[in-house]
Amino acid sequence: MHVTNGAMRLAVAAIAPATRHKPRLRRAGMAALLGGAAALFSPSELAAMELLGQAGVLGEWELTGNLAHSGSIARKEFSGPLTMKHVGICAQDGPEERTGEIRLHLIGRSESRLTAKLVLDGVPCTYTARKTDAYEGTMSCTGRTGVPLLIWLR
Repeated sequence: MHVTNGAMRLAVAAIAPATRHKPRLRRAGMAALLGGAAALFSPSELAAMELLGQAGVLGEWELTGNLAHSGSIARKEFSGPLTMKHVGICAQDGPEERTGEIRLHLIGRSESRLTAKLVLDGVPCTYTARKTDAYEGTMSCTGRTGVPLLIWLR
């Protein structure tokens, strides 16, 4: 038993100098941990969202896009590339596809309304919608009649 206590005293004596710096190590470790967490959960990551949609009277156009936060957090503005693909059965040479950009703004505390500016194949369009199960509204493009458009954000 006496040998064990002696060995214990030697181990404690060997560790004691290292424990003087323990608070500093703990602070450095916490700073690294918090910095890593901040990088994982940065506002741009949290504010990224996927856009899915259907346009046309029969829903014959499919919209997809990945949006990133593009304004102050309070303004709830997002933008990104957009693809609009014709998925109706009347496409003989394969699906027609249009590409462009969208910039949308969620309005209201409950984000019950949405306005957007789109440019599809160089044609400027606007979209205004109210939220039901999806955002339902009309997309109006220069020189064309309005088209029903449903958008889901996730």
